[in-house]
Amino acid sequence: MDLSPFESNNSVSCRLASQIPDVCRTEDCCLGIDEAGRGPVLGPMVYGICFCPLSKKEELKALKVADSKTLTEEERENLFEKLDESKSYVGWALQILSPNTISTSMLQRTKYNLNALSHDTAIGLVQFALDSGVQLKEVFVDTVGPAEKYEEKLSKLFPGIEVTVRPKADSLFPIVSAASICAKVARDRAVKGWGFAEDLGDVDTDYGSGYPNDPKTKAWMAKYLDPVFGYPQFVRFSWSTAQTLMDSKGVTVHWDDDEEDGEKAAQRLNNKSMLSYFGASSKGNAENTTHQPHRFFTERRLRSIDTL
Repeated sequence: MDLSPFESNNSVSCRLASQIPDVCRTEDCCLGIDEAGRGPVLGPMVYGICFCPLSKKEELKALKVADSKTLTEEERENLFEKLDESKSYVGWALQILSPNTISTSMLQRTKYNLNALSHDTAIGLVQFALDSGVQLKEVFVDTVGPAEKYEEKLSKLFPGIEVTVRPKADSLFPIVSAASICAKVARDRAVKGWGFAEDLGDVDTDYGSGYPNDPKTKAWMAKYLDPVFGYPQFVRFSWSTAQTLMDSKGVTVHWDDDEEDGEKAAQRLNNKSMLSYFGASSKGNAENTTHQPHRFFTERRLRSIDTL
């Protein structure tokens, strides 16, 4: 698994994929979807798909894939190698969502919550498999939100494909277990080899599991909080854990046009047209208009003009 495309710019989302086995383009296939790193405040979230022909389900099961959360890191790495060695009939693809992508999505003006981001990422990966020529007939998904609604949504988007959404799907269906392993291995490697774009000096990489309740994670976040600039992009700053620390330890920002000044300025305008505020006076500057200009203009020595 080559993570260099993501490591070259870990501030954005990145898709990685194996070669598509020829047999997956000629035989009916099943596909599993799972994610790793949904809850941590540190590092990326990785969505993974794994697919194989229906005729190879038993061979996949014989690899003894299991829910990645029940396996040690060494066991996951070994199972991923087995999946990679089975590339004649097993394929996979990953979508790595950087912490920066997650945070900016969740905090943008039009709210884009984690469930919607997860759904869209999963849908994009299924479409990627179809566009790559994989003959999908069955899709198995671990639920995000209400299982029935998610299943109905996917079934409408992909008619002709039998969609099954179940809680704990990674422990019920080997193809989802395989996807879980691919996603978890990718996240672990990305976190372990994280390249900090910020100048943090000899950065401490002992940040624990990345989950908000982990004492090591808490200690690392307290250590690397800059009171002015906040956190490096390794941190999901949309998480309440990060926001609480920034609110309590960060420098308070005072804006030029605070609420009180805004109210006074509104009173001075006396409901005049905004265009009239910028209109030229007899002498052509803001100081000679009939109203007192806002301090934003006077402090910056700005004047209205009527000719260029």
